[in-house]
Amino acid sequence: MISRNWLLPALALLMLIPVRPAATDPLAPGAASGLPIPRFVSLKSDRVNVRGGPNKDHEVVWVYTKAALPVEITAEFDNWRRVRDWDGGEGWVYHSLLSGRRMIMVAPKAKPNEEAVPLFDRAERTGKLTARLQPGVQGSVKRCTGDWCRIAGDGFDGWIEQDRLWGVYPNEKID
Repeated sequence: MISRNWLLPALALLMLIPVRPAATDPLAPGAASGLPIPRFVSLKSDRVNVRGGPNKDHEVVWVYTKAALPVEITAEFDNWRRVRDWDGGEGWVYHSLLSGRRMIMVAPKAKPNEEAVPLFDRAERTGKLTARLQPGVQGSVKRCTGDWCRIAGDGFDGWIEQDRLWGVYPNEKID
């Protein structure tokens, strides 16, 4: 006959063992890269397959055909990243097809009759108007103050109100 006197002390010892969060959760923030989730990145290639799940066995649900589009990483699983685009579409992309380079899209959710978005020579509405950018114009992020971003692209360089951009978070500061 085995004594049960050891059961309570054993349970007490088990309770003293530190418990760490499970690193096996495939959708845990930064589980694969250690980087913050969510975060903005851009497409590295002009042909990026977006899959229904995080491996090559999942079907390709659509294909991006333009490099440098900004996307938001919303989850990680091994070498795969779940991304969301400006239109709200989500799918899985292999990590090597993404770049840490910060890119933006101007007012992608603008209404059809909405005017072009003003670009200024400094981070204030009283600055000199340097351009008017149509919704969907893409560029790179040079700097953000939390309210304004300096962006540059094909034929333009200036300051735009941060809330008119997809590719940066509200109040985000970038140097």
